[in-house]
Amino acid sequence: MSGTAVAEDTDITVRVMSKDAKFIGTSMGGVRVILRDQETGEVLAEGVTTGGTGDTAKIMHENGGRRANLADESAASFKTTLDLDRPRLIEAEIYGPLAQPQAAHAASATQWVIPGGHLSVGDGWVIELPGLVVNVMEPAAARKVSASQVDSLSVSANVMMMCGCPITSGGLWDANQFEVGMTISKNGNKVGEEAMSYTGDSSMFGGEMPVTEPGVYEIIVHAYDPKNGNTGIDKTTVVIE
Repeated sequence: MSGTAVAEDTDITVRVMSKDAKFIGTSMGGVRVILRDQETGEVLAEGVTTGGTGDTAKIMHENGGRRANLADESAASFKTTLDLDRPRLIEAEIYGPLAQPQAAHAASATQWVIPGGHLSVGDGWVIELPGLVVNVMEPAAARKVSASQVDSLSVSANVMMMCGCPITSGGLWDANQFEVGMTISKNGNKVGEEAMSYTGDSSMFGGEMPVTEPGVYEIIVHAYDPKNGNTGIDKTTVVIE
């Protein structure tokens, strides 16, 4: 065979799915996607996923299985067209959600792509991103509290799936299945742990931190799903005077 290879437009759609949840899109700042030639390191395309979280009924059902398409037009994605003249082993590198930097994770995957072999069909190229979004709402960072005035300090946190989907009692993501708590350190040394419980408001968990001795305290709030290992954290500090 002889002749010059002719480049061919090849469509690629990358979607990022929150582990045990839905697609990560505009409401969470999207996920950064970089497509590289894995063999040469050449960046072929980059962008951010945009769109919605997808159809809940289509995604979250018992018969999901490998034969079920999860995505529809509402599912967030990053779309591009590459001009390929030969098969390439492409690496997709993702990072996000961009609007929640304390919860952002990175992941990558590789796949062979041939000229004209579109990866925009079906669900496209779906990459799972593990984790939970945790936002400590109270106390605000560097808040100062007098030990002589209070015995404990209220700690509250908002916990969501990476797609921004809410956690509620008895809901699709049941608050009762999550373990939420805080690890407390004083001047760099761990001094205790306290459990946090669902407050009744969507995605909100709360607990009490004992206030005893003066010092600079760091509070690390964690959320953990024992069913699948999904985990997220956030931190704040408080000064006890």
